[in-house]
Amino acid sequence: MHHIVAPSILSADFARLGEAILMIDSSEAEWIHVDVMDGRFVPNITIGPPVVAAIRPLTKKQLDVHLMIDQPEKFIDAFHKAGADHLTVHLEASPHLHRTIHAIKDTGMKAGIAINPHTPVTLLEDILADVDIICLMSVNPGWGGQQFIPHTYSKIKKLKLLIQSTGSKALIEVDGGVSPANAAQILSAGADVLVAGNSVFSSPEPAKTISALRRIDINTIPA
Repeated sequence: MHHIVAPSILSADFARLGEAILMIDSSEAEWIHVDVMDGRFVPNITIGPPVVAAIRPLTKKQLDVHLMIDQPEKFIDAFHKAGADHLTVHLEASPHLHRTIHAIKDTGMKAGIAINPHTPVTLLEDILADVDIICLMSVNPGWGGQQFIPHTYSKIKKLKLLIQSTGSKALIEVDGGVSPANAAQILSAGADVLVAGNSVFSSPEPAKTISALRRIDINTIPA
């Protein structure tokens, strides 16, 4: 299976958000990554269901909504009604994770779990069979434009082995500091989905940057 590129609108110009969505919609990206932050679980506040509902009619791409919030289970129905296709919650914010994941899946959305840089992938073993996406944070969540944490490469490899050993079909998504400079190494480690925000929206030609990320072929990379 080819890898997926999911541009993150966290780095877009919010005054021109509609234009950003239309650009992604006409690009080679398959998903649009939407970061939701509450100022409590992470030190930033972003957007919520009304913005997801506003951008839903502008694109046919999958809306990949990442909840970086406390008590995410309270907002499952709101994001489903707003038009999210995937809903990812943080392991660290979800004491009843199995219940939350199945509540997401019961709506018809795909369910994801995100973990912070310090959280070991082994904590996911008992839930891997139930989820569609595992989002590895490769920066400390809260702000765009941070530097990729190199330890993430080994976490991707460990998670890939764990997924294979449990028979899970979960996709590995990597979020934070992803760019054309490190994307090949991330994919070679075992990632399936590249979330890219700053590298796309700081580019003079964002659609071409998306294309460059999408067209990376790890089979051509020397071992």
